[in-house]
Amino acid sequence: MKKQLLTLITLAAIAAVNLAARGADDSDQLAFPQLTRQPIDQAISVGSNAVFSAQATNGNLTFQWFRNGVAMDGQTNSDLVLESVGIGDVGFYTCNIAKDGGESVPTRTASLNVFTALAGGPITVFGAPVFSSGSQGGCPGGYAGYVNYIKTVSQGWGWAPTTNTTLHTATDANRIDTKVQYGGKFGDVGCNQTIVTVPHPTYSPKYRFTIYFPNNVPTNSYAITLVGFDP
Repeated sequence: MKKQLLTLITLAAIAAVNLAARGADDSDQLAFPQLTRQPIDQAISVGSNAVFSAQATNGNLTFQWFRNGVAMDGQTNSDLVLESVGIGDVGFYTCNIAKDGGESVPTRTASLNVFTALAGGPITVFGAPVFSSGSQGGCPGGYAGYVNYIKTVSQGWGWAPTTNTTLHTATDANRIDTKVQYGGKFGDVGCNQTIVTVPHPTYSPKYRFTIYFPNNVPTNSYAITLVGFDP
């Protein structure tokens, strides 16, 4: 009987500890906003409007948007609206959402690419560099940073090859030491120094591109030139 009583007391103690821990976890969860919408990456033409959205539940919420890690003056709504974007707007955007002016959580970081396009001519896409070192085979090999030039799935995933030409290239017209890589939606990949050519006929209906920097990663927006692709 005594042994059974001790067992019951031990089990009750364990249950109390688990309940207290669960209560602490629930309390911690209630202290933070619960994210329900995250900003998404965008690639839009110069002069268009960009809208990033963030939403959350759980209390009276306040919002603060950041560009490249720096708080944006007056941008304290759930939607960040950038009117008539230019090259200077290229960057990475995130929002800190706080509950009752207290605990806050950050959203994911969304990138903004902008591009200019001439009718029937080349497309110039501007993206923000990422400082992140690594190495991938012989090409791009070792790198200190890179820029991704992508479109989201809702925007069509990537750039479509133009149907009335047989030449499809992506070029870094600024430096001669970088590696340029393409990736097709169906998995084909190619890489070369300074300029890369997608074979014709193309294997994929859409393409994304990356420029890799072996050193001296730029701090401002950086351009790639696409020939034989639609905006």
